[in-house]
Amino acid sequence: MDVTATQPLQGNAAASTNSASNAVISSDFETFLKMLTTQMQNQDPLNPIESSDYAVQLATFSGVEQQVRTNQLLADLANQMGSSGLSQLAGWIGMEARAPVSAQFNGSALTVWPKHDSTADRAELVVRDSVGAEVARQPLALGTESLSWDGKGADGAILPAGRYRFEVQSFRDDAVLDTIPAEVYVPVIEARIEDGRSVLVVQGDQVIGTDEISALRDPAAG
Repeated sequence: MDVTATQPLQGNAAASTNSASNAVISSDFETFLKMLTTQMQNQDPLNPIESSDYAVQLATFSGVEQQVRTNQLLADLANQMGSSGLSQLAGWIGMEARAPVSAQFNGSALTVWPKHDSTADRAELVVRDSVGAEVARQPLALGTESLSWDGKGADGAILPAGRYRFEVQSFRDDAVLDTIPAEVYVPVIEARIEDGRSVLVVQGDQVIGTDEISALRDPAAG
């Protein structure tokens, strides 16, 4: 009687077989059992497969199947969290967010929320245009919570319409301690998830994280 010998699925052969059959095995445990049973039925009776080899194969399959299910579960949870986060952020669209970004100046005064170093003995508000050039500078009283910028440049003339960014330079004994971006209110245009992080797109196509926003308001309310 001819007997066809079938060796255990180990080493490179096992890897090749598993990679080709992974999709089926991981989704159908019965398929794996049938393959294992066929292997047992067709083994060489003069050189039977060790029971430990079967145990290794079973354990390997179980581990792979569990990992596949775990990965799928994590993916599902991530999708659910992302959808939930976007649902909450959707209510922010159309609102105005206060953050350290640039603001559009169209001739009307802009309200700025400055921050300075707590150890400073004086501070100055610096205004920069869309390319980063300094266009205005004025003294800032320490402890100022907010101020109105009238749009005047260094020469006292009203600056042209455009995007401007504000920052506060803190000094002590005439030495610069640090420079801190000031905050302004800007309209929220879009909310999205980027690399698992919730971000907002605000006026001027500026992308900021939700953790950078210090306040939110309804423009229609005031």
